[in-house]
Amino acid sequence: MKLVIMTKPTFFVEEDKILSALFDEGLESLHLKKTGSSPLFSERLLSLLPDYTHSKITVHDHFYLKNEYHLAAIHLEDPSMGVPLGYKGKVGIDCKDLTQLRALKKQANYVFLKNVFDSTTMPSEKASFSLNELRQASRMGLIDKKVYAIGGMCAENIEIARELGFGGVVVSGDIWNRFDIHSEIDYKHIISHFIRLRKAVDG
Repeated sequence: MKLVIMTKPTFFVEEDKILSALFDEGLESLHLKKTGSSPLFSERLLSLLPDYTHSKITVHDHFYLKNEYHLAAIHLEDPSMGVPLGYKGKVGIDCKDLTQLRALKKQANYVFLKNVFDSTTMPSEKASFSLNELRQASRMGLIDKKVYAIGGMCAENIEIARELGFGGVVVSGDIWNRFDIHSEIDYKHIISHFIRLRKAVDG
């Protein structure tokens, strides 16, 4: 099973240092998601990261960055958007509905199934599926190595995602909640927690 880390939605001063340290600790897949931000900020962040990390980064918007920085892939948050004209390369897609999962898997290299668990950062965002519904989807072959679980993912429920047959998990709040961007400069808690997450994914 693969471990994907999603960036915080906002940029912050120590971000490039923390991300570089995570890559040094074995991060294989980072999703750069900065909804509504200027592409210049994403360009600056990418330019601050070591070149070897670029092939492990997927962008959620400003898709021209994929070719400019030789990134891994682009990710479509809205399936109806469609792949940009002329684009050739890996594509990921968000999915909110189990009934759409089979079709979306045919359109992409992988699919993020959203809201698998209750959000760790926003109490109002609850799981979209019951455990029984997910088990049924797994038995039907809808959940497989091309489907990654996102939403409320943390070290404690990675084993559940593995048992359901997910090919990967996407972690955001569970790791970034351990660092206060306004008052902290020591990010050792993030690194140690990432190591814990990686071990949980590796089984």
